[in-house]
Amino acid sequence: MALQPSKLIIAFWLIAAIGLAGWVMDLSRTVATTPGTNGRETELNLYMTAPERVKPYIEKYTGSGERTGVFSTMWGFAVGKFHGALREVFALNLPGVVYNVADYLRAVKWAIRYHAVYCVIFGIIKLCLVSIAGGAICRIAALQFARDEKPGITEALAFSTKRFASFFTTPLVPAAIIILVGACIFLLGLIGNIPLGLGELIVGISMPVALVGGAIIAVVMIGTIAGFNLMFPAVAYDGSDCLEAVSRSFNYVYVRPWRLGFYTVTAGVYGAIGYVFVRLFAFLLLWSTYHVLRLGVWLDSTRGLADKVMAIWPEPSFSQLAAYSAAAGNWSESIAAFLVYLFVLAIVGLVVSFIISFYFSASTVIYALMRNKVDNTALEEIYTEPEEARSEIPNSIS
Repeated sequence: MALQPSKLIIAFWLIAAIGLAGWVMDLSRTVATTPGTNGRETELNLYMTAPERVKPYIEKYTGSGERTGVFSTMWGFAVGKFHGALREVFALNLPGVVYNVADYLRAVKWAIRYHAVYCVIFGIIKLCLVSIAGGAICRIAALQFARDEKPGITEALAFSTKRFASFFTTPLVPAAIIILVGACIFLLGLIGNIPLGLGELIVGISMPVALVGGAIIAVVMIGTIAGFNLMFPAVAYDGSDCLEAVSRSFNYVYVRPWRLGFYTVTAGVYGAIGYVFVRLFAFLLLWSTYHVLRLGVWLDSTRGLADKVMAIWPEPSFSQLAAYSAAAGNWSESIAAFLVYLFVLAIVGLVVSFIISFYFSASTVIYALMRNKVDNTALEEIYTEPEEARSEIPNSIS
């Protein structure tokens, strides 16, 4: 299902759109970076090793030194952690997987703490794009799993665009609940500042209310983390609004947690194996192209250090499929190196597209299985738009 061309095309469009948005926003270059012993040292590298030194580091290099973008910094870090987590999965080292995921979450914390405005703007743009593309992939997967239908890209995007408000607001509902309840607890804390001993008495009397609020936050956080991947499929499968989608995902988490966990782990392992095979295919494609291409080139680069292919295209490896050449000697080799890098990057984009397609496809299948088990709803039962239902009437009569 994940290798279906329509899904890969939509996922590739999503990657390109997010990358373009990140590249444009990175023109602001808000991340301080300086030469280090192991390449460039950024705020993020320092934050991972010594968080207390980040603020002085930023103040020291404000107005001086080199700068880079938040998106490019986070992208490079996330890619390394993703491959690290994948290696630990195949080594059956669960603590190693948790370590890599925890490091990524720390990186997100760094971005929010020191580049909050950037994160808010980019987060809204990213959620808009994911709502359209992710919703379309979930809709294709739902129709394929329920009825063995394969709708076109236009049809899927039309559905996700029409249901954009539901897809966009569904992930925001749990966050809004947490913020609202947290604000009430925070307000109680402010009341505790009332002098003459009244503040602490009010806090003590109101503590049960605060604990109830804390319990609500805990329930919502667990439901969101465990059931997040079910929210988009709820809209795609049942045409749910944001509140119903959140309610369904939370219900499945708390009613059948072990079954949901089993499905999730199984999908994760299967996806990891599938990713390795897809990456292996991409590597063999690039590696064979590279070496066969070199057989036909006997002229050296203008620098005389390597042949022309090596000058414009570093040899790909399984761990690094795409790399930009720094060995180009003149303007023609520089342009050729740039073009080769773009085309190779497109192949890498297809590999990443598989990951996105697999995530939304697997989430949709898991949602259908959970709905069947918890609500006793047939797998074939799926929401149909009114115009789609009308178009099916003549076919059923005939």
